[in-house]
This record gives sequence, C-alpha cells and structure tokens, in this order.
Amino acid sequence: MTELRTLKVALLGCGNVGAQVARILLEDAEALASRTGARLELTGIAVRNLDTKRDVELPQELFTTDAESLVKDADLVVELMGGIEPARSLILSALRSGACVVTGNKALIAQDGATLHEEADRAGVQLSYEAAVAGAIPILRPIRDSLSGDRITRVLGIVNGTTNFILDQMDSTGAQFADALAEAQRLGYAEADPTADVEGHDAASKAAILAALSFHTRFALDDVYCEGISSVSAADIAAAKDAGFVIKLLAIAEKLTDEQGATGVSVRVHPTLLPRDHPLAAVRGAFNAVFIEAENAGELMFYGQGAGGTPTASAVLGDLVSAARRIVLGGPAGTETTTGHVAALPIDAAVTSYYIGLDVADQPGVLARIAQLFAEHGVSIEIMRQTIHRAEDSSVESAELRIVTHRATEAALAATVEAVKRLDVINTVTSVLRVEGV
Repeated sequence: MTELRTLKVALLGCGNVGAQVARILLEDAEALASRTGARLELTGIAVRNLDTKRDVELPQELFTTDAESLVKDADLVVELMGGIEPARSLILSALRSGACVVTGNKALIAQDGATLHEEADRAGVQLSYEAAVAGAIPILRPIRDSLSGDRITRVLGIVNGTTNFILDQMDSTGAQFADALAEAQRLGYAEADPTADVEGHDAASKAAILAALSFHTRFALDDVYCEGISSVSAADIAAAKDAGFVIKLLAIAEKLTDEQGATGVSVRVHPTLLPRDHPLAAVRGAFNAVFIEAENAGELMFYGQGAGGTPTASAVLGDLVSAARRIVLGGPAGTETTTGHVAALPIDAAVTSYYIGLDVADQPGVLARIAQLFAEHGVSIEIMRQTIHRAEDSSVESAELRIVTHRATEAALAATVEAVKRLDVINTVTSVLRVEGV
C-alpha cells in the first residue's frame, strides 16, 4: 500500500466553528485521508488567550498564541478568527508562503477579496470560502462550478439566520421586534451587540460575494444597498400576513437591462415581502436558503442551516478537502471567475414592486386620485384593497388602503410614494415595503 503524504494544517481561531473543525480533523483523520489522498495533520491552533475555556476538549499542546510562526510552516491554513486584522495579514502571509487558505471571513472577502485573490493567483494556490455565505449550505461551489455553463440572472437569499429567526418569531407569535430580538439573544442566535445582523451588514457582505460569483464581476461593499430590519414593526408583519405575504430580509443580486440595452447588476439587502407560497417564504427559524434563477437551469433553491459550529465546520472541511486534493493531484488553483465587468447599479435603478399601506380620508374620489397619481408616475397598481374603520375617540371614518404595484424602477416607485404623501386626503403612510415574487 502506498504511503500517504502528510499535509500540515494550521487553524487560526478556536471559537464555535474553529473548535468543531479541530475536532473533526482529529476524530475523522482516517476518513479524511482516504477522501483526500493525504493525511491532514493539525499542527497547531492559534488563539488570543490560551486559558479560555472551550466547549470542545482538544489537546492543549496544539494551542499557541504565535499565529505567524504557525502559518509559515503550513500547507493549508484555515482562518476562522473573523474581523479584518490580523486575519488579512495572516492570510496574505500564508498565501505568499505557498499555503492554500480556507476562510469563513465574509467581511474580509467582501471588503478586500480582490487583494487576496490576486495574491493567491500569484502564488498558484487556492483560496476558498464556502463557509462565508450560508453556513452548511454548499452554494458557492455550485454557482462557480455546476452553473458555470449557464447564465445566472437572479439570486435571492435568506443568508442571515438571526434576522430570519426574529422575523419568523414576529410572524408566528405577533411579537414586537424588541421581544423577538431578546428571544434570539436568549437562544444564542443573536450576539449581545446584534447591529451587524439586524442592520443588514452581515447579509450585505454575503450579497457582495454571491454577486461576484454569479455575475463574474468584483463588487465592493459600497456597491451593496443595505437596509436592516430594526424598523419593521409588528403592525407591518400583521398587515403583510393579512395580505398573504411574509416579510424576509433578502440579499438580492440580479442582472438588469435598461431600455437602451445597457446591462448592470443590482445588489441590495432589505426587508422584502414574499407571497406565502414562494419557496423562500417557508424558510423558518434560523435557517438559510438561496434561490437562484438561471437561463437554462431555471429555478433552484439551496436550503439548510446557516450558522452553528458543526454545520459551518462541514463547509470548512469541504473546502479543506478540495484544497488538499488539488495539492495532491495538481491542477489549476484559481477559484475566482471575474472574467467580465458588469456595472453595479444604484438602488434607484433596481426593479421591484412595492407594498404601500395608507390611512386615507373616507370620501368620494380618493381612490381615483391615488390611482391617477400612480399612473402619472408610470407605476401600475396590481392590487388595491380598502377597509373602512373608525377611531375609538372619533366619529370620523377613514379608510385603510393596501396597494401592491407591478414591478417598476425603484426611482419611479419612490417618487410615487413621495407624491402620495403630499395628497391632502392622506392621513398617514403606514408602511412602504418592497415586494418580490409577484
């Protein structure tokens, strides 16, 4: 029997995911060797504090605070520290020393992926980050490899488990945002400081990565329009539910062509209404899902756990085995396919529908005036529902209007809403939310 070569693996970070990666490397060493064609030897785990208590029991001799020395002696480096620095410097050092790198660092890839890819190309090594977008869900490799012979036209993703859990709680129990967030924190789905999740920043980093792979163009974080869920109220959830919708925080990347034939890609993150029969509407709790539309493959959906130590470790190990196989067998190492350049479009160019809730005076001609205003702005109304109600402390009746528009540019829709607000028959605009899937 041929003796297998040994590849040295350096692990940077030992949080929830890192600890599970280390456990799997140690416990499943024989199985991984048979799949890889080489033994994956975990040579060390770089941490900030050697005394930190960890949920997974690992050999103490593996731990070190000297990440730089660990990286220089490795064939494969797994970066799970998070943050920009020192992760960026350590990854660059690993690539320059000829090591393949696996990372789950979505913020770093979204912010400075171009530099890292260029360094990997110069060194002829592999840079992989499947775990950076949707936890356990294999989504980047299918986009990069399985769909490489197709043209992706649109990607819709629930890529943040914290916000999906919060919105699902609000939808299923009627809870207010603050109460649903507190429950997410109690269960460990949300951090003590949940800003990156609830304000959409985490999803925006993932949207930039998905867009880059789907449309073969590098997109910066500044190219992603970002709006979180902190302003979504229980009333918004209830109104959406009554109209047959569910609210999800979606990461969206889609190719658009204007009337002159010019193309561009809209990349955005925002709360979105989906019909309750849309596949993404059924994604509950802290799960993630990515829905892809392609010219030839049609509609595809990838679903699974989007966070957690063991599920995310699965994605990391998949990248690690792939990189190790490439070292053993040889062959090209490039993992980026930015062969073209498509312009990133501003939010005004995005094409979507709107759900608009209005409290209006209950008098003749109101519906006609509102419909005319929409027509003047080139926005077609698909659904208009009216409910009469009277406030408890008033004898004056008013009407609640719920309008769903056909798809139109964001600029036209926004201008329409601003014009509606100025009508003297409008008491308040109760909600304005984007709609997909209608």
